[in-house]
Amino acid sequence: MGSSWLILGVILLSSQVVRSQRVRVLPEVEAYPNESVNLRCEFTNPGSTKLTQVSWIFEATEGHRENIAVFHPTYGESFPKSAFKGRVQFTQASLEYPSIRIDSVRMSDAGRYTCEYATYPSGNEQGTTTLIMLAKPKNSATPVVVQAGSAKVVVARCEALQGKPAATVTWVTGAMGEYNSTSQAESDGTVTVKSEYRMAPASTDNGRDITCMISQRTQDRPQTFPMKLVVQYPPTVRIEGYDNNWYMGRTDASLTCHADANPKVVDFTWTTLSGNLPATAKVDQNRLLVQKVDESVNTTFICEAKNSLGSGKSQLTAAVIAKGKQPQGALTGGVVGGIIGAVVILCLIGAGVAMYRKWLQSAENGDGPPKHKPPPPVKTGSSTEMLHKPKDQTMTVTETQPLSNYAPSYYETTAAEPVTDLDDENLSSPANGGAPSAWEGSGHPPGMDETASDALPPYEPSNHDNVEANHEPAAANIARGESFVSAPMLV
Repeated sequence: MGSSWLILGVILLSSQVVRSQRVRVLPEVEAYPNESVNLRCEFTNPGSTKLTQVSWIFEATEGHRENIAVFHPTYGESFPKSAFKGRVQFTQASLEYPSIRIDSVRMSDAGRYTCEYATYPSGNEQGTTTLIMLAKPKNSATPVVVQAGSAKVVVARCEALQGKPAATVTWVTGAMGEYNSTSQAESDGTVTVKSEYRMAPASTDNGRDITCMISQRTQDRPQTFPMKLVVQYPPTVRIEGYDNNWYMGRTDASLTCHADANPKVVDFTWTTLSGNLPATAKVDQNRLLVQKVDESVNTTFICEAKNSLGSGKSQLTAAVIAKGKQPQGALTGGVVGGIIGAVVILCLIGAGVAMYRKWLQSAENGDGPPKHKPPPPVKTGSSTEMLHKPKDQTMTVTETQPLSNYAPSYYETTAAEPVTDLDDENLSSPANGGAPSAWEGSGHPPGMDETASDALPPYEPSNHDNVEANHEPAAANIARGESFVSAPMLV
């Protein structure tokens, strides 16, 4: 039984959905104040359903409904008394297309609009459109003039008046503070949003950048309001211009009194600890000009600056010296120039000394081509020929042919054989240093006749011409048992 009721409920609900779908409307429409807005309505596929009447019903709040327009095929159009009378009309007077237009819409016109048909035999069928009224807010922002202090105060305000929907406000700044926003509903349905930025302002915050950003549905992009904080404070004073070089007779000495203040300083006053200024000092607004430095300006100067919030002071003690100091910049430049010049001179001297030493070294080592050309080598025919050469004369011979046809070739040798003076009768010892002669064993040289005398032929030294004659090429072949020496080297 329960399942039967459930099926019946589903069928009734489905039929209601089908009927409601036959009334076609726009689900949502947006409009701005003082504009005109069209609310469309259409009954689709009536079939056997008979349309008897159509009505537009306005519902501003939940549960409160009022007819604003009625159309009957026999009695025609009707506009009951309401807030829309005179501003609403049918765009096409028919049951199939009973669309309406509302002129000069107001913010209070926002709400639900229902197009409802009276039909036979199915009863009433309807479709609902929600009218959303939009309002561009009136945006503005401004800084608030404050005085420096430790208490938190409002330093800037930002407002979005009478907007719908409500706007959103944010702040961008480097200041150390915080903000809060409030919303207020207006009688016409709009919303006003106000935001305030609070902080404990200091003199250093004066002129700091702060930006208010307002975002709202009717705006393509957030609207920004760049501002600068305005913080007022009494003067902060400092004296500049003293260079510690006020010497006797100087005529261009001066002091300048600088004051940082908001609002601007309206008055500067120069005094000394004794009260009166020296006779050689002259005041020109915030400057003190010393026409001539003397003992009277050897004192402490005081500058006082005033604005609407108060005053500030600063003092400076000047010391007069007998003789002026050399400017530090000129002294430093001269020292640097002298150092650079000395370095350049030392580099040139070093380069000259290095070149001179290199030249001496080249001269001592004898660099260059040889001064004497050595003679070509000379060969001799026998080893005994060296016995006939002069004393202290060394000869060398170069072998140009192999010792035998079967012996391998070898390179030249320049070894010199010592020359002995065997024919010197005045020598008390043998020329070989006292060692026994190789011939003493047999009494005569090998291969000699035993009857031959043991005495060697007398030593005959050759002159220079003979030596030059020996420079002729030696025999082509030298016996294997013969000795050879090279020709003497003449220098």
